Amino acid sequence: MNRLLFLAASAFKAMVKQVENRTERFSFRLCATCLPLFQWNSRKIRTLLSLSCMSFLLAACATHPKGPPPPLPYHGLSSQRPYEVDGVWYYPLPSARGFVQEGLASWYGPGFNGRPTACGEPYNMWAFTAAHKTLPLGTLVKVTNLENGKSVIARITDRGPFVPGRIIDLSARCAQCLGCFRDGLAKVKVQAVQGATKQVVGNSTYWKPAPVPSFRYGKFAVQIGAFRNETNAYLLQDRMKGQYCRVMSAYVPDKPGLWYMVQVGSYRDLDVAKEQAEKYRADGFRGAFVIAVDRQ
Repeated sequence: MNRLLFLAASAFKAMVKQVENRTERFSFRLCATCLPLFQWNSRKIRTLLSLSCMSFLLAACATHPKGPPPPLPYHGLSSQRPYEVDGVWYYPLPSARGFVQEGLASWYGPGFNGRPTACGEPYNMWAFTAAHKTLPLGTLVKVTNLENGKSVIARITDRGPFVPGRIIDLSARCAQCLGCFRDGLAKVKVQAVQGATKQVVGNSTYWKPAPVPSFRYGKFAVQIGAFRNETNAYLLQDRMKGQYCRVMSAYVPDKPGLWYMVQVGSYRDLDVAKEQAEKYRADGFRGAFVIAVDRQ
């Protein structure tokens, strides 16, 4: 540190000397409109440079602790808004509780590795993740290969697969653990879980999922329209006379301003609500979908 201070001071001393030599040959005077009474001379220049030198040295020698790293983006359960792929509409479930499904599983890898997933994070083909068409993003699922009994816990981070007959798209890592990496397809059972613990019995290791209560029963409605104009929302409500219909106002993610949602029905059974949504879509409300209203 002393050597650094000595070298810096020597450099600035030489610079001050050079400026003094120049001021002996030239007379500097600032513009009269800016600093009318100030005349530059060697003494003032030396004082100014000395102060600059001290400021520079203090700044260079000070140790500034690094601030905390920026918080990682939080990707909780994403919006459950319906979405369309190749002309087919998909309606994400309001909850994954009690979800069980059997069918074909596939896996996806190199062509998608590093690309953004539906939840926003980059896809990592060697992580324990999977894609599903309707499960809430962030859901943990236990996937069991029904052909060999192997199972794995994966987190739903993406949407898909959009190939007929397939129910889940696994990461390459999950496919390896389930023994279907080479074949590409396997018949599996998918169960939503709250968490899982690794169990070791003798030479065998398996995952024990935590029990998940059913969420089929609650309070649901069917949303048939959303408007920026409040008047249009109430006009649609008037059209639905004879049915339990209400207008709810709320701010919608990624959309400016206040929106007015028209919701019909009050159902205690999710399956019944989904049947009613199908009827409304058949009647011309193509964007109708089920929503959970427990907290409204």
